Amino acid sequence: MAELRAARDAADGADLVEMRLDSVRDPDVAAALAGRRCPVLVTCRPTWEGGQFDGSEEERHRLLRQAFELGAEWVDLEWRGGFEHLVTARRGQNVVLSMHDFDDTPSDLETRYRAMRATGAEVVKLATYAGSADDVIRLLELGRGSGPAATVLVGMGPIGVVSRLLPHRFRSAWTYAGQGVAPGQVPLAQMVERYRCHRLNETTSIYGVAGSPIAHSLSPVMHNAGFAAHDLDAVYVPFEAVGVDDLMRLVRALGVSGLSVTAPFKEAVVNHLDDIDPLGRRVGAVNTLRSDGRRWMGLNTDVPGFLAPLESRGGVTGVRSTVLGAGGAARAVAVGLAEAGSMVTVSARRVDRAAVVAQLVDGTVGTMPPQPGSWDLLVNTTPTGTSPRIDETPVSASALDGGHTVYDLVYNPGRTRLLRDADKAGLSTVGGLDMLVAQAVRQFEWWTGTRPTDTLFRRAAQAELPSADNPEAESQSEE
Repeated sequence: MAELRAARDAADGADLVEMRLDSVRDPDVAAALAGRRCPVLVTCRPTWEGGQFDGSEEERHRLLRQAFELGAEWVDLEWRGGFEHLVTARRGQNVVLSMHDFDDTPSDLETRYRAMRATGAEVVKLATYAGSADDVIRLLELGRGSGPAATVLVGMGPIGVVSRLLPHRFRSAWTYAGQGVAPGQVPLAQMVERYRCHRLNETTSIYGVAGSPIAHSLSPVMHNAGFAAHDLDAVYVPFEAVGVDDLMRLVRALGVSGLSVTAPFKEAVVNHLDDIDPLGRRVGAVNTLRSDGRRWMGLNTDVPGFLAPLESRGGVTGVRSTVLGAGGAARAVAVGLAEAGSMVTVSARRVDRAAVVAQLVDGTVGTMPPQPGSWDLLVNTTPTGTSPRIDETPVSASALDGGHTVYDLVYNPGRTRLLRDADKAGLSTVGGLDMLVAQAVRQFEWWTGTRPTDTLFRRAAQAELPSADNPEAESQSEE
């Protein structure tokens, strides 16, 4: 209980603190409430509802009744916990009636909600695992139809994170932050500082990054820093989805204004757009979407973003370039290199896909891994080496013999194994953060009409990268 109280008092920025009595070995309601500086929600979740309390139901009921008696602002009671008489006796006041499903979003979700609301509980909480964006949409529609009654709707898991970050859109009375107590939770400091949760409302413009997986993305920290610096009523959140169709249904339902698109959706999303810029049309892939409320437009900022650090180093005219990978990023890189005067070779595990990209720029198909000495510039467009799998590399160190420059589009970690191997071989290197910042600045300007500085985005991103993997982070933070 001493540790739980310390955590309660350290929750700076929280408006309400949940006291999980099931998380301690010596649950004490009086101790949980004593000296509190903000309202608390007392919870004692049993193991059968995903909690840790394995004692008797009689003891658990006693603790929760005592929480009411001692004046807890809110007490969480499980819908299936046999609390009907207690809810009735209290006329629902201070009661959060909850239901959790850690495996699925049940097909009878709406029926369950109506049954829970019929009990008279002041707040009804539904937390279900979101296996798809369609599950999140069901929570969204449930919230919109809930009327004035207080409701908390949470989609657990990575796809449901948007329900935690955008409670106003789901008509939730509050949202939950935390250190992984439930799947998909966002730490309190991030909720308050990065996503500026206290400033969000139903009219806040929504932007985000879409991909699978997407938790590693540095885009939220950059774009939210931009919104804060320019005092814009907007927020940028992660959208993980099982497919493009699923994704687009959700962003339309939420009224999203703009989207960054990453692997594996850059090519497939083209079919969902009403208009595409000429560069994106040629590449056959876009990484930036914008909506005016009716139509969706696509833009490719990957190409200029990719070329920016190479142009500052003298360009690539006449350079032999080998591109690793054959996805949407590879298409953008190949087009950019060819237009800048480079001779392009595409190497990928699937030769047929490599041939498609090579044909796009009148290039050639190379072996995978590429032959040592066959290239001057090697560009990795695959996700290999992305955190947490930082020991992986798309090619062995021996394949780097005879080259000049290695450019890895992976930006997390800041120094991938591929770049570390290139450093040891004495080659020049370019990290993915350079491209990430350059293309993100263009995205932000296209969305808002305001151009942030490269320095703002770079420093925001570097602050999130481990300094051991990104030596530049320490030097930048000291300036």
